[in-house]
Amino acid sequence: MKKITGKDLIEMGFRQGRWFKAALEQANAKRIYGDELKAFLDELAPNIIDPHHEAIPFHQNIEAESEQEISNVESVLYTMKQLMKTPTVTNGAVMPDACPTGQPGQIPVGGIAVTEDAIHPAMHSADICCSVMMTSFGMVDPKKVLDAAHAITHFGGGGRTDDRFELPGELEDRMKANYYIKSKRSIQLAKTHLGTQGDGNHFLYVGQSEQTGETIMVTHHGSRGFGANLFKQGMKDAEKFRKEISPKTRKCNAWIPYSEKSGKEYWEALQVVRDWTKLNHTVLHQATCDSIGVDPHLRFWNEHNFVFKDGNSFYHAKGATPLDDRFVPDSHEGLRLIPLNMSEPILVVKGETNENNLGFAPHGAGRDISRSAHIRNNSDRTIQEIFDEETKGLDVRFFSGHIDISELPSAYKNAQKVQEQMEKFNLGEVKDKILPYGCIMAGDWKIDAPWRNRKKNKK
Repeated sequence: MKKITGKDLIEMGFRQGRWFKAALEQANAKRIYGDELKAFLDELAPNIIDPHHEAIPFHQNIEAESEQEISNVESVLYTMKQLMKTPTVTNGAVMPDACPTGQPGQIPVGGIAVTEDAIHPAMHSADICCSVMMTSFGMVDPKKVLDAAHAITHFGGGGRTDDRFELPGELEDRMKANYYIKSKRSIQLAKTHLGTQGDGNHFLYVGQSEQTGETIMVTHHGSRGFGANLFKQGMKDAEKFRKEISPKTRKCNAWIPYSEKSGKEYWEALQVVRDWTKLNHTVLHQATCDSIGVDPHLRFWNEHNFVFKDGNSFYHAKGATPLDDRFVPDSHEGLRLIPLNMSEPILVVKGETNENNLGFAPHGAGRDISRSAHIRNNSDRTIQEIFDEETKGLDVRFFSGHIDISELPSAYKNAQKVQEQMEKFNLGEVKDKILPYGCIMAGDWKIDAPWRNRKKNKK
């Protein structure tokens, strides 16, 4: 009898996929045909899962409080409704600082999606484990801390060296043991990006506790190129699964089943990235302590862009602070950090899970309009005029030397309104405030990025 081929399976009505290879090998080895073959293939064929016809209900912890916010909130709710049709989704919520990003159906910043047996790489994005860490330096001059940190940190693309900080051998061994992050490129990124903070809204902030007067440093960044590389690999695998088991699901909501070997491997890779990101904060904080000769009085951190696991449920928090200690294994007395903007205090909060917050709080002030729209809206004034007005009384520095007005306070939502909605929707209680002294951000580093300077020098 002739050998069964993939064409035969397609003619029998089966959808082509990765499972064909194993099915054909087994069917030909067993020499089964006809009804027996059909029954055998029915057992092996993946179960096709279609999106929900109607969006799963989600909790809306957000209100529009100005004309400008109406369009933003409408867009957030629309994209969230498309997201909630994803077949793996079981629950969701939106925080007061939410804003849309990407195509309809893409999880908004400030969104939380709970899924069953599914990790969705696009729901944590390339900036895996974006997080904040604080260290109290005691009664030290805040300028001394900011100056020391400025000499140690690094923002923006390029200009990095391999020997800033040493990657621990134990962490490197864990990388080499994981399918997703064992490549030379991945490990090289983990080494060269250690002790760097990126660009955009990432910052190094120095202020003073409202309660004690102690000087506190807060850093904000994610897993840099190391995490972005894992995201890229995860999206590739998620798309393979999507094509095979849920082709009608939007590409941006493709997932890796946790029940599969690759799902467990991806989850472990996420934990390594989390540990690397915590280390990335820690080396900057400790080096600053060492530079000025003080021991840290208190240090803790929390992520606000990650995937959190509870049983077989996965909580994808795209810009949302976990309140519940079950999501933060290294929690310090349940305290969390919520930054607003460079001219506002960073909130130290504590809270509990309730029906509408799903165990989360906002992660900051969020935006009502895009960066480019904000820049256009301020085109009638010079960059220096805007900077002088919005940073008056603060020591604000841009690492690149170029001001980025899309990161100044007016680019963000009204901080007071966000706090009012936090209280209204029971999204955490403020325990202390870190009052601003100054901060460092990347600035518009692309103006004279290292590769542009190299091109100029060649010319």
